Amino acid sequence: MKVAFLGCTKYSEELFLNIIKNDKVEIAAIFSIPENFKINYSEDLVTNSNFADMEIHAKRNNIPFHYVSSEKGYRLQDYSSFLKELEVDVILVLGWYYMLSKAVRDLAKLGAWGIHASLLPNYAGGAPLVWSIIEGETKTGVTLFKLEDGVDNGDIIMQEEFPILFEDSIKEVYQKATEASIKMLNKALSLGDKNIFIKQDPDSIKIYPQRKPSDGLIDFNKPALSIYNFIRAQSNPYPGAYFVAGDNKKIVIEKARIVDK
Repeated sequence: MKVAFLGCTKYSEELFLNIIKNDKVEIAAIFSIPENFKINYSEDLVTNSNFADMEIHAKRNNIPFHYVSSEKGYRLQDYSSFLKELEVDVILVLGWYYMLSKAVRDLAKLGAWGIHASLLPNYAGGAPLVWSIIEGETKTGVTLFKLEDGVDNGDIIMQEEFPILFEDSIKEVYQKATEASIKMLNKALSLGDKNIFIKQDPDSIKIYPQRKPSDGLIDFNKPALSIYNFIRAQSNPYPGAYFVAGDNKKIVIEKARIVDK
């Protein structure tokens, strides 16, 4: 399998370090997004709190590398000629913040594949692991799917499920998602064009919004369990759940427990 790799997070980095060891896969190019970047839901630059410097790995492994942004000349579609010349089997989109146009997806023999951190069609859209914990789920998973024009609505290739324990914070759940993704991706890459693609029911897809740091404000009128889930869903490495003190300073709560009166 000859692939173009798109990623910009620590999750991307762990998957890359696993793929690079697979002698049946050739990574023909790496595309990444800067740590501070522009995206459609924010007027200001947003910061990738899980940023990984993929350029280091590209240099170390002598792989062509390009940064992508929303600016003309640096968008992924602006590299179409380069991608076409690579003649890749698949574009792997693993930890990414921009949509891929059909014109770009069609440059790969098998299209573009992404991993979404939920069991699609559940928790499509932004921050799926955070939302799963906030909603009190006891299990979730990862889905390898083919990217289409909609939000996480492409054909499902493979899924891997794992539990969310009551004591788990986002850090533990994030690690479980990474381990499940590695396991799933190894299977799928070994199958190549022999993978089975299953269509999703569009009426079953529920899309959740992206989350901003300001969304971490705690509503203390909610039940204790809801607040507990809210806190553990947004702890390190995310900005955190918080409240504002009397002197207008933000207090971030990293960990909590529920205690009877």
